[in-house]
Amino acid sequence: MTAGPGQVLFEFVRHWSRRTAPDVAEQGRLVLVVESVYAVNGRRAATINAVAHEIGIDQSGASRLVKDAAAAGYLELRAADGDARRREVSVTDAGVELLDQAHAWQEEVFAELTAGWSERRRTQFRRDMLSLLERSHPSG
Repeated sequence: MTAGPGQVLFEFVRHWSRRTAPDVAEQGRLVLVVESVYAVNGRRAATINAVAHEIGIDQSGASRLVKDAAAAGYLELRAADGDARRREVSVTDAGVELLDQAHAWQEEVFAELTAGWSERRRTQFRRDMLSLLERSHPSG
């Protein structure tokens, strides 16, 4: 039986989500939370709940990830203006550097995986992935 495109898509996601060694996986979690805070801050103030929503996990899991990234120096937690009970999260200079390094590595991996592809094929694959991402977000 031939796998359908949906099955292939989810196999692709599962493959890449489990492909790394434990130490690399930990670094990946740090990149995930730093990238999430960076993205949320582009739209509004990043709170633990906003980061949890961005990643798609519960508040306690997001809180642990944020605390780990803050302890590593990639994020900063501070009381929100006007509400000391609410904590806001921001990316530090070290966090921006982490993202720059992660993005460079991601581009290297993509180049390795698509070695032998034409630039046109790479560009079309990128467009197709972006289209899938855009369609996966709720409208509104």
